[in-house]
Formats: sequence, C-alpha cells, structure tokens
Amino acid sequence: MPAISFQSISKAYSSPKGPSGATFLAVDHVSLAIEEGEFFGLLGPNGAGKTTMISMLAGLTRPSSGSASVLGHDVQRDFAAARRQLGVVPQELVFDPFFNVREALRIQSGYFGVKNNEAWIDELLESLGLADKAHANMRQLSGGMKRRVLVAQALVHKPPVIVLDEPTAGVDVELRQTLWQFIAKLNKQGHTVLLTTHYLEEAEALCGRIAMLKSGRIVALDHTSTLLKAASSNVLRFKVDGELPPALAAQARITGRIVQFPAHDALEIEHFLSAVRESGLVAQDVEIRKADLEDVFLDVMEQNKGSVHGVGVTA
Repeated sequence: MPAISFQSISKAYSSPKGPSGATFLAVDHVSLAIEEGEFFGLLGPNGAGKTTMISMLAGLTRPSSGSASVLGHDVQRDFAAARRQLGVVPQELVFDPFFNVREALRIQSGYFGVKNNEAWIDELLESLGLADKAHANMRQLSGGMKRRVLVAQALVHKPPVIVLDEPTAGVDVELRQTLWQFIAKLNKQGHTVLLTTHYLEEAEALCGRIAMLKSGRIVALDHTSTLLKAASSNVLRFKVDGELPPALAAQARITGRIVQFPAHDALEIEHFLSAVRESGLVAQDVEIRKADLEDVFLDVMEQNKGSVHGVGVTA
C-alpha cells in the first residue's frame, strides 16, 4: 500500500481571461504512487500544479476528478483518518498571534486528539532550534522562526507522512541545515517525506525519486540517480566581464557573470571558448563539471515546451 497515491487526479478552475464558462486544468489527470519510507521530490516551475496537488492531498481543495489517498485512506471519503496520517508544512506563514510557541504546539496537538506529549514537544523545540523561543509570542518571531514553528506544528502529532511545500523558501542557511538534518533523521526512522522546492540542490541531495511537473502533468519521473545519468552532456562553466553576443547567449545559461554551456566533448568545449575569445571577452575560472539536477530540470522543461507528454515517465 503506497503512503501517498494520486489516481488520475485533476483540478479545473474557471479561467478569468477566457470566455464565460472556460476552464483551465491546474492539475491534469496525474497518477502517482509514493511508497512508505520514500523521500520523494515534486519539482516544477511556478504554476506547474505542485501546491494544488498538495492542497488536494490535505483535503483543502476538492479535486474535479480522480482521487488521492494517504496510507489507504481516501482524503475525501475518510478525511479524518487521512489527515491524522499527514503532516503538512505550507508555503505561507500562517500563525495564531495570541499564543506563544509552546501553546501553539499544544493546541495543534489537541486538533489531533494527542495529549501528554510534552516530551515530544520538547524534542521538536530542541531539534528545530526553538527551545529558547518556547515562551515567545508568535508575533515576536522572525520569518525564519515562524517557519520553524510551522514545521513543528506539522510534526507535533508524529505523522507517518510528512509533506513539505517550499519549507526553506526565504530562510537562512542555518535553518536549512537544521531542518534537513531533522527531516532526514525522521525519514531514516521510516517516515515518508514529500518535498517541493525550488532549491534543486536540496532535492538532488535528499530525494531518492523525483517527479517533474509542467502545466499540471508529469513530464519526468524516475530515481534521482537515473535522471542524472540520463543527462546528455557535461557542463562548461566560466565567468566573463561583459555580455555575450546574442547568438552565443541563446545557447547558454547565464547567471550574472557566470556562463554555462552544455558540452558533449572536447571539440564542443573548444568551440564555445573560441567563440567567447572572438567576441572580445575573456573566460575566467574555466571548469568542466558533471550535469546536476538543475541541468536535467532545465533540459526536461525545454524538451516539453510545446508538448505535455514527457520523457522517462514511469509510475
């Protein structure tokens, strides 16, 4: 029995820009099974449907068709049982301003009928770096500290399935490290983890399997190692002071001074470096590296520009 199952699930919304009665599919007949104990990544650009899928899984959004279940409990027909198995860390910073951190965790425990769990609350506070904030009012906390409390609230009833929707967006490096150490520990203990993130290095380091969404459909699904092995090339990386010619820039991935080209062989590497020299620029700090998950992600999105049918999709 999968920990999480989506069965041909779809969500349609009315289109504000289309004619009356027009709809668009935020999620388009997605089927996906995540096994117990997996650390699974759900990746995609903004608007791909990731948060909509999580909202349907948590019972916050009703699917237009299809179904979702948590450890065999249908999230619509058996909502209470499904929700007890699930801990969700949302993107938004949602908090009650009238309570301190410990009180917020006790109240959250009560929603799930959990009593006398002070030892676990203490462990959460310590593990997430909140021990010295236990009696601080939620309004007094920084954004990063509020994010830590959201994680603690999601875990306070010890759910076997943990869903993290962009949990480290806009937070400091210390929290990211603290959070991943704790979540990795829970995963090793048997908890299933579903992660969405725009930090692809996190997904590459943590997730055993990854699904990539585009326009509400899965366009790639496989083990992380398999996706990386399927990358078609190495990457030529260097820095330049100045702008590349448009024809050359169109083939590159440019971030500030850093320029990266896909490079299949030594001849292609020399071709790009010669083109840079001919443009009057100097390539600095030149290196060749293996393709990473960001390269794979961009390749998959590019391959599926005009099509919703993906490559390497396995259920």
